[in-house]
Amino acid sequence: MMVTFVSECEKKALNRTRRVLDAFANRIGSRTWQTVITHEGLQAVKKLLRKTASKNSAVSCHWIRSRSRSELVWIVGNRRKFNSEGVVPVNRTQKEMPTLQSENDWHSLPLIQALTAISALLHDWGKSSALFQDKLKHHSRLGDPVRHEWISCLLLNALVTLNDSSSDSGWLESLVHGSFDEEEIVGCLSTAEKRPLDQLPPVAKLVAWLIVSHHRLPLIDSDQEDWRGEKAADIDFLLKRITQEWGYENRYCEEEYQQRVADCFQFPNGLLSNSSRWMSQLKKWGQRLQEYQQKIEMMVDDGSYRVLLHHARLCLMMGDHYYSSQDADQKWQEVTGLFANTDRTTKKLKQKLDEHLFGVAKSALRTAYLLPTFENSMAVAHDIRMLGKRSPKEFAWQDKAVAQLKKWRESKPAAKQGFFAVNMASTGSGKTFANAKIMRSISENGETLRYILALGLRTLTLQTGDEYRNRIGLDESELAVLIGSRAVTELHHQDRVSALEEDGLDAVHSGSESSQPLLDEYIDYECDIPEEGLETVLTQERDRQFLYAPVLACTIDHLMAATETRRGGRYILPSLRLLSSDLVIDEIDDFTGSDLIAIGRLIHLAGMLGRKVMISSATIPPDLAEGYLHAYQQGWKLYAQTRDAGSEILCAWIDEFSSETQLINDNGGDMVESYRAHHAVFIDKRVKKLNKQPAKCKAEIVECREEMETLEFDEEESKQQQYFSIIKQAAIEKHQHHHTIDQQSDIAVSFGVVRMANITPCVELTKYLLQHESGVDVEIRAMAYHSQQILLLRHQQEQHLDSVLRRKEQQESQPASFSNETVRNHLNHCTVKNLLFILVATPVEEVGRDHDFDWAVVEPSSYRSIIQLAGRVRRHRSGEVNASNIALLQYNWKAFRDGDKEEEKYFNRPGYEEKLTLESHDLHQLINSDDIALRLDAVPRISKREPLDYSRSLADLEHVVTQSELASYHRVGPETLQGYLNEAWYLTALPQHLNPFRKGEKSTNLFYVSDPESEDCFFAEKNEQGYPVNREEILRISHVELGDSGEQNLWLPREYKTVLQKIADRKNISMRIASLRFGEINFVLRDNVEYQYSDQFGLVKF
Repeated sequence: MMVTFVSECEKKALNRTRRVLDAFANRIGSRTWQTVITHEGLQAVKKLLRKTASKNSAVSCHWIRSRSRSELVWIVGNRRKFNSEGVVPVNRTQKEMPTLQSENDWHSLPLIQALTAISALLHDWGKSSALFQDKLKHHSRLGDPVRHEWISCLLLNALVTLNDSSSDSGWLESLVHGSFDEEEIVGCLSTAEKRPLDQLPPVAKLVAWLIVSHHRLPLIDSDQEDWRGEKAADIDFLLKRITQEWGYENRYCEEEYQQRVADCFQFPNGLLSNSSRWMSQLKKWGQRLQEYQQKIEMMVDDGSYRVLLHHARLCLMMGDHYYSSQDADQKWQEVTGLFANTDRTTKKLKQKLDEHLFGVAKSALRTAYLLPTFENSMAVAHDIRMLGKRSPKEFAWQDKAVAQLKKWRESKPAAKQGFFAVNMASTGSGKTFANAKIMRSISENGETLRYILALGLRTLTLQTGDEYRNRIGLDESELAVLIGSRAVTELHHQDRVSALEEDGLDAVHSGSESSQPLLDEYIDYECDIPEEGLETVLTQERDRQFLYAPVLACTIDHLMAATETRRGGRYILPSLRLLSSDLVIDEIDDFTGSDLIAIGRLIHLAGMLGRKVMISSATIPPDLAEGYLHAYQQGWKLYAQTRDAGSEILCAWIDEFSSETQLINDNGGDMVESYRAHHAVFIDKRVKKLNKQPAKCKAEIVECREEMETLEFDEEESKQQQYFSIIKQAAIEKHQHHHTIDQQSDIAVSFGVVRMANITPCVELTKYLLQHESGVDVEIRAMAYHSQQILLLRHQQEQHLDSVLRRKEQQESQPASFSNETVRNHLNHCTVKNLLFILVATPVEEVGRDHDFDWAVVEPSSYRSIIQLAGRVRRHRSGEVNASNIALLQYNWKAFRDGDKEEEKYFNRPGYEEKLTLESHDLHQLINSDDIALRLDAVPRISKREPLDYSRSLADLEHVVTQSELASYHRVGPETLQGYLNEAWYLTALPQHLNPFRKGEKSTNLFYVSDPESEDCFFAEKNEQGYPVNREEILRISHVELGDSGEQNLWLPREYKTVLQKIADRKNISMRIASLRFGEINFVLRDNVEYQYSDQFGLVKF
């Protein structure tokens, strides 16, 4: 391609630009270059220019398409030097620009600043106590009997009480005049209320909550009191219930507590009133709060104070994080004899208390001033040519969706509107690419990108990152892919040469692996945000990527901290990112239970920050879409109350057949009903279209009641053998109808998957298939696939499966998998006419894997799991099947084992049968066998019949559970999503405690470490220094080997030491270091359980 570069750089930037461009192109003018260059070369030029860019840089690149036409490719630097086509202006006009304050609509920003300042000046007031000062001087590591923030809150309560607690005027007046009496305040503490946050006037309430929550949200031990089902109608209801038992005392030893607690209320050095600089700031900001007192009272009454608290707490915690990390101000005059902290290295007293409060307030205010800049001035991706092109004919629906949304963007009124979209395009229809086109179309100018793509799995995130790089053309300066594991990233990109591969070897030795950069690419950002004050949150390169990158593809866990963090400052970065980025949650249907409620909290925050939200999955149930729209609407309502925005939300429904939009108003509270009606119409149309599509999956139910009843009183082992025999026969039967003849050997070959609900039965079935005769003229090659496998071996397994199960060949053509070395070797040594390759998998196969099987046998857990696995059968192929290619077992293993006892729950862990119970667990009673014989698809999941009968239908059970969790608007209490959205429980950590994200048993990280002396490997945990400590005996781990009879039937034999040696040689590191990086395994540790390990089956309890 021939390109022309035009430089409009100024000052030193001009010479820096010339050095770069002279190396790649011919200079044909003082500021113009031209050359013929490859796409890769052009990317290199862009990267180098960005690396040296400054505010004076401005370079445009034009692609010469023909004699009469050129096309702007990109601009690096100041885009205002060019117009949208890259043309340089030749004249200028002037006009008077409005001030910054009137340019933005942050009407509540002065209130946020005032609340932030006062709370920062008082947040550590309680450190004046004799106990805290003595702790600093003697380096005590004992926890305070009563935490310092609670003492600060008690001091504030005393100040308010002494100055007429019926209104804020009294205590604010005392701050303005500096007239509070320390002795009276201390005297008031002796008779202090047990509930100091109760009976406070409006402004004091907010300040008290900011003080008490600046380290942790209030959380009472659930064993002491159960608040489930309790309605917290307003802030007063909640604050009068918070006592020091809500996480603000250390009372593990009652005797020690009683000995030390009195010192928490002694203040021999006073309460800082002799610090003139601290008092002057209290006077200044007390005066400001007096001015805003009436407005704050109004916001407390209408509920919009929630926005104030969110931003003020964010600024306060950032200020505290930053200033606490700084050295003491040597010029600060010592007048109080009180200190705030000690130096972590020298253990000496560091910052004086009044200095610390003054410094935190200054730093927190700087963050508050920058909030509008955080929102509006972050880097965006420009000039994304691939997204501007028309999609291929089979993906034309993407352009129709873009055109529909473009009309809305061009016709929308001046007042900002909300945006909530559902993308339900089917698997394989280009949903991921469409999401990028849609987000570009709804940006402010319709041509830029800045958003977060959140996914549930690392593998999905990495695959999406690859697609965005390769198909969309986003480079490293425009896209960051974060999954939280350097090792997984390295293995995924091991074919890419990295100059930084040796980074972090020392960190492995020292145990500081968290300091390693997650991505190896250089990333530069055009951003007006100064990093001063952000040092404590931008401690690593990945943090800068997370905050600044225009497009962020990440596991949703990175974002959930914004609403799920109970203590500490881990929520700061996600909150800042969400302040400036729209949100897309892909494969939203992968989540269940508590995760759904937690994601609802995140969507509410996105709405409250004024962002656009899109959820994406082919199988979204109606109540999930409606529940999240309601969460978004509740957040957007708060945003509209505090900004120049309307209450309307544009709702969009998108699939491969059509795109529809509807502006829904929040008039009279009927928004949810309106959305429900429009969603139902869209789903009805979608169902009709789906029913006209060829049926790629048909299913039948495999009978096993007779065997269950016959073996009712037998041992579990004999029941298991019979159950496995039924599965094997079902697999062979499916193979007979769904196979491909290998032309070289004339062998009938099929690739099938057997889905088991849990890991132990998955491994036991694999052993059964490997060690038992397959039948006449049939051989089986089997492999177990589950989560408790060593990272390196699991990557090798997934790499093989991704290659073999990519079935995009034409009909009647030979699969490319027959040419795979491993598969070909099995075919060459096969002595029978039928060869089955069987993957025995847990639910890890259901999501995130782009695999195509010929058939499947399913142990059911839920209708959702059946549909998810069906999406892996003939995934890459089109056309209708004649015979059923999915076998559903009549009972799952737990029901078969126990004889399907009445009132027992069997479709759980995994499954939806947690709180409700099915009448029967016979699949004949739970699924319409006639319907699935004709077509097995997601229709029962995306549409809801009326009335629902959850006790007799798997699909109805899922609808009832989803409705209960997300769309039961009458429910109250901290355990419900509605309690978080509409009540005051968000002021505590109870919602997160009762319904945490990724709820489950605590997992343990081990490493399978290579021992250079014995040449064996052992399982180890890393100690605090990062060195491995053998844990095999403590964890009761034994090693087993597969016998010769089973070895020959393995689909993919794997040997850890061999694979480890290869990666160690490639990276030029020792096997020990390689094992500490890539030998990781994560599993749930249970008491009184023994574990077995083998390279073929992973780490499994027995």
